[in-house]
Amino acid sequence: MIALLAANDVNVAQNVAFGIIAAVMIFAALCVVTTKNVVYAALWLAVVLGGMAAQYILATAEFVAASQILVYIGAVMVLFLFGIMLTRAQIGREQGLNNKGYLLGIPVAAALLGLLGWAIIDVYGDDVLADPAGPTPTQALSDSFLSTYLFPFLALSFILLAAAIGAIVLARKD
Repeated sequence: MIALLAANDVNVAQNVAFGIIAAVMIFAALCVVTTKNVVYAALWLAVVLGGMAAQYILATAEFVAASQILVYIGAVMVLFLFGIMLTRAQIGREQGLNNKGYLLGIPVAAALLGLLGWAIIDVYGDDVLADPAGPTPTQALSDSFLSTYLFPFLALSFILLAAAIGAIVLARKD
């Protein structure tokens, strides 16, 4: 069996890693929509976005993975958490957040999952990702960020940190 898989250029470890990461992402996504604590929902969303970055790494798209981590986990999730803190919403469990017709969404989501799965299998079938040939542009981009633009990048980071601390101080005077 293993010789057959090796002969067909199938990377078993990559497929197993994809399955594990996808299972964690599905569990975290279910936790996002079922938890009654808004802060926990935002943190579970960070797990889903981190899993997406891991999937990009498996697909040898390192720059997209780094962008996913910096932009979505680093910036958007911080924005969500600041929004939660600034609204002075009740911290902890909240009641009455679910729509009464949420049961209708379950078969619609299952049908959409089946349709998307069929479409992906129909289009891509047994295609295998090719190994990248040559150097990637990620190294050139990282060299420019860590040499020419290092000081402005760090200065902007400190300004955003000061703004975040100021927002917390202004929002929570209790």
